[in-house]
Amino acid sequence: MDDSSSLVVEKNIVDHVDTSDDVSTMVEKEAPDLDQQKPFDSTQKQDYIPKTSQETVGKLTQGLLDHFLPEAVKAKTSLEELTSNQEILLETIQHENAKFLDCHPMGSLTETMTKARQYRARLLDVKKDMAALHEKSAKLKKRALKLQQQKQKEALQKEQQRERELERERQLMAKPARKH
Repeated sequence: MDDSSSLVVEKNIVDHVDTSDDVSTMVEKEAPDLDQQKPFDSTQKQDYIPKTSQETVGKLTQGLLDHFLPEAVKAKTSLEELTSNQEILLETIQHENAKFLDCHPMGSLTETMTKARQYRARLLDVKKDMAALHEKSAKLKKRALKLQQQKQKEALQKEQQRERELERERQLMAKPARKH
């Protein structure tokens, strides 16, 4: 039985119990008249159904209803609650999906991340170049300092050489002899 037909049967059972009709009158309305059944014929291929009194049928029906109706009502309540919860959950999921779809920048996020990787690679290259240039400039400064020191040393040596030559020329100049 599918869900819709089981709900109809359940509703019919509940409607019958809710009415003030006596169970026996309910059985009389829905059950065929058992007194008009044909007698058992062994040539027929039907199962034999013994005749039962209306009171027995009523008690059996009432017992059957008493046994299954509370469980059917509980099942109905549980199904209604489950359906309600499913509707709430469905609405929540649809709302979250809408939020997710509104987050369109997902594609641009991937693009941004790709650009960030490229810029990082460029930055690392620039840092490498800067470090190499710094090293070269430090070497050039050191070389320039050495050259400056060497030039100063050479200039000092030239100056000292010139002073020595001047001193020697002074010494070689003719000196008047002194009288003793």
